[in-house]
Amino acid sequence: MKKLILLTLSLLLITCDNPNNSIEDENTSWVFVANEGNLGASNGSISMIDNNGNVYETDSIGDVVHSLEVYEDKLIVLVNNSHLIKIYDITENGLSMPGIEVSTDNSSPRDLVIIDNKVYFTNWNTQDIKVFNLFNYVIEASIPIQGLPEDIEFDGQYLWVTIPHSEGAPNWSIGSTVCKIDPSTNSLIETIEVGDGPQGIALDNENAYISRTSYDEGFNAFHGATKIDAIGNLTTNEYGAGIACGGSILKHQNIIYRSFDGGLSPMNTDLSLDSDNKIGSYNQNQIYHVEEVNGNIWFAITDYGDLNQVRVVNSDGDEIAVYQVGKNPGDFAIWSNNN
Repeated sequence: MKKLILLTLSLLLITCDNPNNSIEDENTSWVFVANEGNLGASNGSISMIDNNGNVYETDSIGDVVHSLEVYEDKLIVLVNNSHLIKIYDITENGLSMPGIEVSTDNSSPRDLVIIDNKVYFTNWNTQDIKVFNLFNYVIEASIPIQGLPEDIEFDGQYLWVTIPHSEGAPNWSIGSTVCKIDPSTNSLIETIEVGDGPQGIALDNENAYISRTSYDEGFNAFHGATKIDAIGNLTTNEYGAGIACGGSILKHQNIIYRSFDGGLSPMNTDLSLDSDNKIGSYNQNQIYHVEEVNGNIWFAITDYGDLNQVRVVNSDGDEIAVYQVGKNPGDFAIWSNNN
């Protein structure tokens, strides 16, 4: 019998700052947090937050737990520096351990989307998009990419992939393109120049919004944004150096937001940032990732040491929950029991 992560002493239990939560309430959902851990330490883990606000953490599962997604009743996890795909069954009680492990052959997997029982994931070492079949657990295809692909999103017809670097270590040359891929043929159909350092993508109808961050030789950060409309026209805005931006970009209540100045700011038509309507107020240097979960904004916050939190803010800017999680939290995914 597979071992389930249950409410036992073998797991770390931490409650959030909400006195109304009760461990006796029936659990119907999980939010999973990818805790990257420290590079080379193999101490990456997954934190699990139930709908009562209780937090559990798995044992270490590998070196740099980079991204995760829920597909039906499975959690798909990419472990970057261990070069692994991990697959876990999900129940109301947690994850079925130890799960299934598939090697990506030293590919350095980064981000993923799931379409029709197939995982499309970006890889730095092999510079490609790999296609993993969730029916037979085989990597069945590879789509070559010029450069190091990072974020990947699906608009219902095409995959959009950012290329933040045109070359890897030791040079780490700046990339400037976004790739458009047809998953029905697993082919690259267009490469679009968008400006230096494309990072994240947010899709809104037929428009693609790209956050950009690049660095000079002194490691000074330069930020910007680009919009690609339905007919391929580009709008760009260069914020310049000294602006406290992050790479996160997302759609919330039909508005595109960008991580900025310790929170999340709406983007105006010209892609400038509306700081007057910013959601959240934290230390920008400690914000590692921002995402919408169940209509609220979830901030992954870390100082790469002892501070490792998730802070949840509603649309009015009110902080409604704080969770203590594993080391260096990043990506989020949610599962609900629909039965």
